[in-house]
Amino acid sequence: MQPACHSSYLTLACGHHCHSMTTTAEPVSQSIPRTGDAPSSAEAVVVVRGLTKVFKDFWGRPKARAVDGVDFEVRKGEVFGLLGPNGSGKSTTVKMLLGLLHPTKGHIEVFGKSPRHVATKTRIGYLPEESYLYRYLNSHETLDFFGNLFHLGTTDRRQRTEQLLEMVGLTQTRTRAVGEFSKGMQRRIGLAQALINDPDLVLLDEPTAGLDPIGCREVKDLIIALARRGKTVILSSHLLSDVEDVCDRVVIYYGGKIQAMGPLQNLLSNRDAIRITTPPLPKETMQQVLNLIRMDVSEDKIKIDNPTQNLESYFLEVVARAKQADTQTSGAQSGGKVAAYLQGEADPTLAPNKILERLTLPAALDSAPSAPARPLEPAMNVARLDALAKPNEPVHSPATTAASSAPAAAETEIPPAVDLSKANEKLSTLLNKPKG
Repeated sequence: MQPACHSSYLTLACGHHCHSMTTTAEPVSQSIPRTGDAPSSAEAVVVVRGLTKVFKDFWGRPKARAVDGVDFEVRKGEVFGLLGPNGSGKSTTVKMLLGLLHPTKGHIEVFGKSPRHVATKTRIGYLPEESYLYRYLNSHETLDFFGNLFHLGTTDRRQRTEQLLEMVGLTQTRTRAVGEFSKGMQRRIGLAQALINDPDLVLLDEPTAGLDPIGCREVKDLIIALARRGKTVILSSHLLSDVEDVCDRVVIYYGGKIQAMGPLQNLLSNRDAIRITTPPLPKETMQQVLNLIRMDVSEDKIKIDNPTQNLESYFLEVVARAKQADTQTSGAQSGGKVAAYLQGEADPTLAPNKILERLTLPAALDSAPSAPARPLEPAMNVARLDALAKPNEPVHSPATTAASSAPAAAETEIPPAVDLSKANEKLSTLLNKPKG
């Protein structure tokens, strides 16, 4: 339950050309609890208490205190953001959550277990800041390799690979080596490998770095879809607009310590102003509204303007119009919908009109009538072959064949044996060997 406050956003209606009026208001005296301190009945997926990490030099002397006494929880189905400048301890925290680094002091639980618990790691998906992939494998082989690490069956690996490649927009480049990919395309295949095991906890370190605006929008849509399904997402990013679009709660690091934590709505709301959005109003009506506001608010504190869309929305509209005009591109395309297994949907039925999938179906499933098979004719005359193998014993056609009809006898008559002595003599001459 969100704490009550005098700050509000009252939307009467919204047209394409709306007026926005922002006026200041006096704060209402009331007790507001600190954000992030209210207990929650939701299941805690990650629990961090007093987490500290001190890096030491060769002689064991403290060199840098990367994380200093950090406390937070991440709940099931929540998108949790880790924010902070470079070197503030975000990546160190992520590595300790994954069990890649051991904390100097403090306590960490992931699904109620230690981060180094092997079985727990099968429920985690991780996209590092830099995609470390085998450069000579193609997209399909890369996902198949990571799926095999999680002991997925052949059918599951194939279906998930196809769905993920479609989702990240790399279907047409499945046969290209990953080493030939641009950074944005490597981020796409890296995101796919982080989701191949259908993880319950996904850690994304700068997931939109190097992506075009279309890819950024698709990654944010994917994060929201995962959260709706009950997955937990921990997002570390320097792109604050992306964090603002998807995160429920955030922590802000500085100097290895948490400087702020709480729901974004509480952290970002301006409790000293009220915004009223209306459709275009007649000039007379606007003047009447302004006169009423001026009775309580000074002129210099009233702002009137037209709301604008953000650049991302405008960019996506332009690209959508270009796609509708069938404009061709050789780069990465916008992906399809979120993979079915990530949405919890049943696996889609194979389309019968796809040639490769039809070839893999059992023969009993093919309902198309087939022409009767012609009997296979012998590739060679077996009797003739036997005759050549026994030059000293002439072979005659069987009596039963001679007793049959004349045309049939003519067709099956076997010619007399061929004398191979001259051939042997010629061969011996060529080889400079005496005749045998």
